[in-house]
Amino acid sequence: MTATRTLRVSCLQSGGVPGDIAHNLAEVERAAAQAKADGADLLITPEMFLTGYDCGPIEALLSQGHDLERSAAEIATRHGIALLVGLPLRQPNGMVGISALFLDDTGITLGQYTKSHLSGWPVNDNERFTAGSEATVVVDYRGVRIAILICMDLEFPEPARLAALAGADLIAVLTSNMEPYGAINEHLVWTRAWENQTYVAYVNRCGVEGTTHYVGLSSIYAPNGDLLARADSRPALLSADIDLHEIAAARNAFHYLAQRRPDLYSGLTRPLTAATPAGHTPDASSVRAAP
Repeated sequence: MTATRTLRVSCLQSGGVPGDIAHNLAEVERAAAQAKADGADLLITPEMFLTGYDCGPIEALLSQGHDLERSAAEIATRHGIALLVGLPLRQPNGMVGISALFLDDTGITLGQYTKSHLSGWPVNDNERFTAGSEATVVVDYRGVRIAILICMDLEFPEPARLAALAGADLIAVLTSNMEPYGAINEHLVWTRAWENQTYVAYVNRCGVEGTTHYVGLSSIYAPNGDLLARADSRPALLSADIDLHEIAAARNAFHYLAQRRPDLYSGLTRPLTAATPAGHTPDASSVRAAP
C-alpha cells in the first residue's frame, strides 16, 4: 500500500430506510460509485446505516440472515474504495454493539469499533445494545491515521483527545444526531477539530425514523478550524481532502498536545462519587482563588 500525504474522504448523509437492509446496502453501493467517481479514497456512512438506528428490535433484523460484513466488503471491492460503515455487530459477550467496520479498497477489514458511550434518550441504546470497551480504534490507511468514534463518543472530550494522542490525522464520527441537539453539530465538531488540531468528519443521518427527527448538518473540519464541507438537512454526499501538511501547519504556530499538563489531570480517572456531587457548590476553603 503506497503512503500518501492526502486522502480524499466522502461522507454520506442520508436517512436510509429503517429495517430495510437491502435498500440501505443499495444506497451505500450508489454512494460508493459516486464517491469513487469524485476521486474519493474512503466513504463514511452514518451510525447503524445498514439497518437503521431507530428501527425497533435489532435481533429481529439480524435474524433475517444478511451477512452485513460480507456485503459491505463486496461493495468496497467492486468499486475499489475503502468503506467505514455503521452496522450492528455481535460482541464477545453475545450482545449486539453499535459498531463501525473499516474495510480497505479490496474488502479486507482493517479495524472494528463499538460505541463506548451509549445514550438513553430518545432511542434507549442501553436497552438494545452493549457498550464497547475501547475509547477509540485507530486505523492506518494509505499513510493516514484514522480514529473511529460513534455519535455520543464525540460529546466527551476524552475519546477525541486520546485519538489525537494516538496520532490520528482524521477523527471519523458516524452519528445519528437528532433534534433538539443540533448545537452539537454546530459547535462541538468544530471544537474537537480545533482543540486536537486534527481533521474531523462528522457523518449524520437526515430525515425521520419513527418519532426521531435527525438534524443532518454533516460536516468536515480542518485542523485549523476551517469548515471544508457541510450539508443542510437534506441527503448529501460531502467530500474533502485530508492533507497531512495542513495538520503540521496548524500545529506550527501553537501545539495544544505539546502544551498539555498530564500531571494535573489525574482527577479525570477518579470515580464520579469522589468528586463534588452534582448541584453542590464546593466549600470555599477547598477552592484556591486566582491571583
